[in-house]
Formats: sequence, C-alpha cells, structure tokens
Amino acid sequence: MRGKRRAPRPRIPWRSPWLPAVCLAGLLAAGGLAAVSALAKDVVLVVDGEPRAVRSSAGSVGDLLGEAGVDVGFGDVVRPRPEAELADGARVEVRHARPIKLTVDGRTSDRLVTATNVREALAELAISPAASRLSEPPDKRVPLTGMSLTVLTERDVSVVTGAARRRSLRTTARTVRELLRRERVAVPPGFQVRPSLGSFPQQGMVITVAPPWIVPIRPEVRRLDWRALAACESGGDPKARAGDGGSYGLYRFSLDMWRAAGGSGLPTEWPEDEQTYRAQLLYQRDGGTWQRHWPHCGSRLFS
Repeated sequence: MRGKRRAPRPRIPWRSPWLPAVCLAGLLAAGGLAAVSALAKDVVLVVDGEPRAVRSSAGSVGDLLGEAGVDVGFGDVVRPRPEAELADGARVEVRHARPIKLTVDGRTSDRLVTATNVREALAELAISPAASRLSEPPDKRVPLTGMSLTVLTERDVSVVTGAARRRSLRTTARTVRELLRRERVAVPPGFQVRPSLGSFPQQGMVITVAPPWIVPIRPEVRRLDWRALAACESGGDPKARAGDGGSYGLYRFSLDMWRAAGGSGLPTEWPEDEQTYRAQLLYQRDGGTWQRHWPHCGSRLFS
C-alpha cells in the first residue's frame, strides 16, 4: 500500500536571504531609540505661574518653547534666555506681558507688567498697596488682555474752617467733596470751598471753608503784580512773621490792616488766596493808596 504524501516543510524565516538586512535595521532602530532616549531631558516649564513637567530633546530653551507651543512676544520675560542651552532638570519660566492703564492720583499712563494678579502688579510698579486705595482687589487676576487700575495714594492735606481752626489730615479721597464728607466737615449755606468741591486733593493742599468773598475785586486791581509784592514783603511765605509779631503773612499785614480788610484771626492761619483777597480788598477800599500799607515794596505792584 502506498504511503500518504507528506506535507511540504514550512519555510524557515532565518534561512531567508533578507534576514541579515532586517536584523541590522532593527538593531539600528533600537540603537537610535536608545540614543534619543538618552538625549531627552526632564524639565519643568512654568507659564504664567502654572508649572508642568515636560520631557524634551530640545537643544535650547527657545526650541523647548517651540515644541510646547508657547508663544513669546514683546514685553514677555523668559528665564533662562531663549538662546540658552537646555539642561536636564532645568526650570524654564515664561511670564507674558499684560497691558495696564494705570491711574495714580489722577495721572494716567499705559504700562506693561508680567504679574498675574493686582498685588504682584503693584510690586512690579513699586506701588505700596498698604498706603493706597485701589479700584480692584489685590488678589484679582490680571488677564492677558489687560485691565484698568486706579490707585489713590495717601496724601497730607489741611482743612481750614475758620480762624485758628486748621486740621491736618491724611487722605485717599478722590475729591475735596469726598474728603469733607469723610471728615464730617460741614459747609454752611453760602460758604465757599476753595479749591472747588470737585478738585483732586493733592499732596500739601490747603482746603478752605470760609464765608464768601462778598465784595468783588475789580479787574484792574486783580491784574496788579501781587506775587511781586508778596515776594518783596515776605519772600512769598504765607507763614511769615516779623520778629516782634507785629506783622504777618504774605503781605506783612498788621492786625489793624487785616481786620480792616474783613479778616478774622491771624493772617498766617489762612491760605494764600485768602490773604491775597484781603490785600486786594484793602488796596481797593483805600483807593489805591499803597504807600500807607506797603511803603517799601508797594511799587512792585506795577512792575
């Protein structure tokens, strides 16, 4: 009986003529992967305060940012610099610039900061939040699109509400009106506030709440050189006093002169504009006879 026919032997792969080439390619690929793995670096990339771990084979900081899709533009801060070599274990920080329309005590400017919140932005701008009044809370985030920020710093001002009634204050008020309301300073009907209620209370400002200037000063009297007269009489010092206490203020008023012009208290207790009004009123009431009151300096009115 004839035997069954044997099945053909399977081909043995390692006997293929392509086997050496396939093995070589595999070894090269494995070697390449090992080399790339050896070159990869573990770094921490911090973008606007948010850290993330990154594994990269980039050769420089700039290449890393390109791989990570992090754009860098004008005003942005990158540490280390983009051209720096990227080392294993490095920490790379990117802080994007944010525009701020900053208004400090009524003066507005456009600034760039890389801070992510108002508190950090103030530190970057060298503004102390402890002595300021802010339009936004310190922990508010500063968006990439920017924001407006108003800062009112503490200022020293004085409020004069009558003879010998002068108060020195520190304030962050926006207006004279707000300051008087905060300090509970009453303005009686008909009284004048100088500077006006809508004025900004600047450092060193003297705010006067006083009876109105009932008698108007004629234009030709106002046009005289009162500044030159004050410079000659007192050096322009509204607090000036003669050694014996016989004359006071910008225009060296005697007490009789001051009272004749409707003044109360001492001239030195009042700001410059009140003293000037009283001097002009005195000149006007006496028909321009300056020689009586200012014999040595009165001619300066016509300089």
